[in-house]
Amino acid sequence: MQAKFYAHPSAYVDVPCEIGEGTRIWHFSHVMPNSKIGERCILGQNVHVASHVVIGNNVKIQNNVSLYTGAYIEDDVFLGPSCVFTNIVNPRSEIVRRHMYEQTRVLRGASVGANATVVCGATIGRYAFVAAGAVVTRDVPDYALVMGVPAKHVGWMSRHGYRLGAADALGVMTCPYSGLRYQEIAKGKLVCLDVDENAPLPPSAEAA
Repeated sequence: MQAKFYAHPSAYVDVPCEIGEGTRIWHFSHVMPNSKIGERCILGQNVHVASHVVIGNNVKIQNNVSLYTGAYIEDDVFLGPSCVFTNIVNPRSEIVRRHMYEQTRVLRGASVGANATVVCGATIGRYAFVAAGAVVTRDVPDYALVMGVPAKHVGWMSRHGYRLGAADALGVMTCPYSGLRYQEIAKGKLVCLDVDENAPLPPSAEAA
């Protein structure tokens, strides 16, 4: 039976593992046993997926990214080139700490920029945006834009990936691209007023 995913001849896909239909795995990548990858994902060159890593659907992983045991990546996530994930806070070569792996979660629709580092144990919220080169050491709220070392919350991003400007008199921020409205309903908690969190995005002008 022909595989429903594509793996370049230079890639290694160990068994058993689960890979969804339409996923493409490119040059020199390595998927280790007992990992799970969803449908329609793209793994760029030299991507490493360790055992027991879980990756959702429509995830785009750029070149030179390693996901170690403990990483949990939800649907529609973008991981930029050479971004780094850890799974031990205090690694030592002399001490075996495999029983101490911590989970790192990247929730639906989030983006992690090139060369960013995500320290294990952190959760990156839905549609959050981690700037290139940032070092994430704590949880990131939904829709938050974080940057710097360590990463700090400096603004909000829309589901379409545009920075939101100042709120109007009613406390509403509008995406300059899509026109969708957002509001901070509590300190550090932003919601979209026009699209349910679990709903797909409406058709964009780019797709018209």
